[in-house]
Order: sequence, then structure tokens, then C-alpha cells
Amino acid sequence: MADVKLDFVAAAQRLKQVVKHTPLEYNAGLSEAYDCKLYLKREDLQIVRSYKLRGAYNMISQLTAEELGRGVVCASAGNHAQGVAFSCDKLNTRGVIFMPEITPKQKVRQTEMFGNGKIKIVLVGDTFDDCLVEALAYTRAHQMTFIPPFDNYSVIEGQGTVGVEIMEDLPGTEVVIMPIGGGGLAAGAGSYLKQQNPGILLIGVEPEGAPSMLKAFEHGGPVSLPDINRFVDGAAVKTVGKLTFELCRGVLDDMLTVPEGKVCTTILKLYNEDAIVVEPAGALSVAVLDACRDKIKGKTVVCVVSGGNNDIERMQEIKEKSLLYEGLKHYFIVKFPQRPGALKLFVNHVLGPGDDITRFEFIKKTSKESGPALVGIELKDAADYPALLKRMEENRFEVVELNKDQTLFEFLV
Repeated sequence: MADVKLDFVAAAQRLKQVVKHTPLEYNAGLSEAYDCKLYLKREDLQIVRSYKLRGAYNMISQLTAEELGRGVVCASAGNHAQGVAFSCDKLNTRGVIFMPEITPKQKVRQTEMFGNGKIKIVLVGDTFDDCLVEALAYTRAHQMTFIPPFDNYSVIEGQGTVGVEIMEDLPGTEVVIMPIGGGGLAAGAGSYLKQQNPGILLIGVEPEGAPSMLKAFEHGGPVSLPDINRFVDGAAVKTVGKLTFELCRGVLDDMLTVPEGKVCTTILKLYNEDAIVVEPAGALSVAVLDACRDKIKGKTVVCVVSGGNNDIERMQEIKEKSLLYEGLKHYFIVKFPQRPGALKLFVNHVLGPGDDITRFEFIKKTSKESGPALVGIELKDAADYPALLKRMEENRFEVVELNKDQTLFEFLV
């Protein structure tokens, strides 16, 4: 580590004619809500709609003519893939891109578009870590160059140019909040920002279901998580990089996590209030603001919005997760007596004036006297929930609260 010198300014010059210098936008609503001066670093407006192009191009552009002739390989959940694809087209080299089978279709299509005929896509495995194994094997077999998504000094250097732009545009920045998946962005941008201002407060944030950097901090080194929630696909990795861990450990002042449901609420708020379309990973830095309120009060704050590659087909899932997190959507197994008027009684005397049935289906008849049904109810206010349960009890409906039983919830809902 001591022998490695990361030159972020040189990287910025290397990328100047290729990468977009993204806007640093003041957000009045968030500034008022958190009593600070809050700016959004809009990497969702990057050419490939994420910062990942920076690291990919910085590395590939420094390969020798011989290496470029053999081609490059990468493994990616989507954004790094688009950065590599764009770079392959610009630098006239062929690329083979491995992506998890669960990668949103929108990201696959975008990758093909940016590759412009210079790339081949291979969908394999359920997670980034699964497809990484296949990609490395392919690289060795074909003597190509592997372009890591985060654990490489040239890639880290490229991602660090986000920090260069922040300091150019807003040298008085006091706090920067950055999302973390493998750690490339936080390692690069964080290192540059600390070089320029040792007193700057740097906060890293991960999805609650994939806290790989937080666990690495706790264990003193990268550890492989046995299982992760893959919803925040741009930041869901089982193991952070060795290089990124060392750099992040040296520059980050805090590591926080955010529930996936809170991320979904943030995605919807950014869209509805600011007309900003972000992917789950891109919402992390804004979603964590409630947990940072005391640390950012009265300060000049930058939240890095890391990407905007959100598949429109996921919006219903995002809305559902948000409603569940906010306590506005509840699912039950309700045992309805098999007699006339039972459902009418439920609708007229159990549901409140602002409640709405969003799902109803009988599961099966357990006897001639009763039959269970799966019922989804959306509330106008989360505070109405205790009263709803009380009315169910008063009217003698037997219910199972599925929101409190994860196994049953996943099986039935």
C-alpha cells in the first residue's frame, strides 16, 4: 500500500474527453428537511447512468496495444458492465461480459447498446460472486485481461475522479455520503477527499441485507457473507475487495446500513418530489440521511447518487416494499366462517374508512365450517394498524399476521 501512489488528477485528465463532469445540484427540499446545505452529485446523469464508467475506462485506456488486441473480460451486476462495454467501443477492443442471471433486463439491453457490437454477454449464476468465478476462469482460458469492478488500483483511481469533481465544484464540502458495494467509489473518492481536506467527514452506506464492508470493518478484513439480500443489486456483494477495504478503513469516518424498504421509499420520493430516477444503490446516500441528522446539521453535505439504471418493471416491487416498510401494507391469513354475511361483516365492520383491500384469495377449505383467505390491506396511516387488529378480535375473526412471519410471508405473498 505504501508504495502505491494514486494520481486522481491524472485520472481526471485521462477521462476528461470521455466521461461527463456530472452536476452537483443543490436540493432545497432535503436541505430544509435536514437543516443543512445538501447537494446531490448526479452520477445518475453520467453517460452510462452510473459512475462505473470512470474506473473501467481509466484501466482499459492504460492497457498495452497487445493487451487490447486480446480483449477484456468483466463480471458485473450491470453498471460496471456498461462502463466496460462503452470503453470497449471507444478503445476498439472486444469484451466478454459476465452478468448474473437475475440482472434486470434494462441493464442487459443498455450494456449491449453501449458495446455497439464489440462485446459478448454471458448470463450465469444468481449473484455477482457466482458469475465472477466463471469470468475469471474464462479470462485465464483465453489469455485476456480481467477488468475488476472495484478491487484494482486503476479502477479505484478512476472512481476517485468523482471526488475530484466534488472538490472542484464545491471546495467547502464538509460531509460526503457515498454508497458502498465492493468499495471502489468510497475508496477512490474518499482517498482524494481526505487528501484535500483531512477534516472532511466521510460516511459509507450499505444495504442492510448486504453489509459486506461493515462486517469487514468488524472483522479487521474482508469476509464472505454466507447469504445476502440481492434487491439493491448495484451494492449487493458477498465480499468487498482487499484493496478497497484497506483504503476505506483508512478514510471512512462511519459505516452505516439502510433497510431495503427505506431505500424503496427514497426512490419513490426522489421521483415524485424531484423527478430524479435512481436505482436502489443510487438511493442509498439519501436514504441514510435520517440516521445522519445530527452529524450533518448546519453543514455543507454532498450525497453521491451513484446510478440511475432502474428497470421500470421493478417499480411495482419497489412500491410494495416501501408500503411494507412504512407500515402501510399488511397481509393476513383470515379464517372466514362459511356462513352468509361473513365477508360483508369483515368489509363493513373490520376495515376502517381509509383502509383498502388490495388482495383477496381463498387458500383452501379446511372444513365445512371455515375457510382461510389471504388478505392484503393497505392503510391510509400506519397508526391505524392497532385499531384494525382490535376490530378483527372484536368481530371474532381468527387471523395470522404474515408481516411478522417471514417464512409464511415469502411462501404465500
